Amino acid sequence: MTNILIFLVGFLGIVTLVQVLRVSELMSAVQKQDVNEVNEKDNIFNSKMMFIVGGLFLISFVWQYFEWEHLLLPAASSDHGAIIDELMTFTMLLIIFVFFITHVFLFWYTFKYRKGKGNETAYYFVHNNKLEMIWTVVPAIVLTGVILYGLSTWNKITNADTTGAKVIEIYAKQFGWTARYSGNDNELGSANYRLVSPINPSGTNALGVDTRSNDANATWKDDIITSAADNVVHLVKGQPVLLKFRSQDVIHSAFLPHFRVQMNCVPGMTTQFAFTPTKTTAEMKEAEGEDFDYVLLCNKICGVSHYNMQIKFIVETQEEYDTWMSSQKTLSEKLSTQTLLLN
Repeated sequence: MTNILIFLVGFLGIVTLVQVLRVSELMSAVQKQDVNEVNEKDNIFNSKMMFIVGGLFLISFVWQYFEWEHLLLPAASSDHGAIIDELMTFTMLLIIFVFFITHVFLFWYTFKYRKGKGNETAYYFVHNNKLEMIWTVVPAIVLTGVILYGLSTWNKITNADTTGAKVIEIYAKQFGWTARYSGNDNELGSANYRLVSPINPSGTNALGVDTRSNDANATWKDDIITSAADNVVHLVKGQPVLLKFRSQDVIHSAFLPHFRVQMNCVPGMTTQFAFTPTKTTAEMKEAEGEDFDYVLLCNKICGVSHYNMQIKFIVETQEEYDTWMSSQKTLSEKLSTQTLLLN
């Protein structure tokens, strides 16, 4: 009902404005005035209005920033996220500085150089080598500095030390995620897309894990794949994690906004991203509200259910993680149980 009323008010406002303009045109016709002729009075009025609109525009920008600041992401919940936030803050301050300078000049000059008697006339010139050099070289130097800063930050993030990091695979497919944890050996078993068999009488192998090796030291045996009922990724606060991404069908983009993590999941190859979580889910709930959750989203439009492609991440203490992990069955144990049931 509210939306209908808003639409009606807006519609009536437009109709009223049209009628006012028509009346103005009729009055001009009666007074034998050319409505297309711009006189000094029009110039003064328009220049003042432009100056006022420019001021209100800049004021509204500042107001909106502080009014809606609470909707921005909170401080990063990862080690590397801090330097990303610093880069973002630097870039935004630079953009806002240039934005204010250019817009102040834009609206001030529109007012200052309005056409009229006794008003100053703007100087017109076809070309100026000195100005061309200034506004080419200065932005080039500034942007080069920004790019070098960004590359330095990117190198620090992508070349992170993964020694001792817990290896977890995140497998993407339309339209969901599946997590596979490396076992005590901290090494994931090999996988092959030819082995993917979502429907199989002997059990499912939706991730295509190569379980053909029965060697006691086979790396796949102690891998842990989360069940559909417990499709949550558990991480330990302060413990580095190396996420390895694969995709079954199309390009997906794994996006963890609160950790400042994003990496494409490309069919036929494995990508990765290492980071260290610094805040538990409980700490974030206390700061942001009980409804808060770390969520992995897909940041590529991958199909009709793209919007629903997400999986929850839980960051907890080592004790809580160990308790949860002790309740999980390894891939070897699951296959053994399936074999017993079939026999």
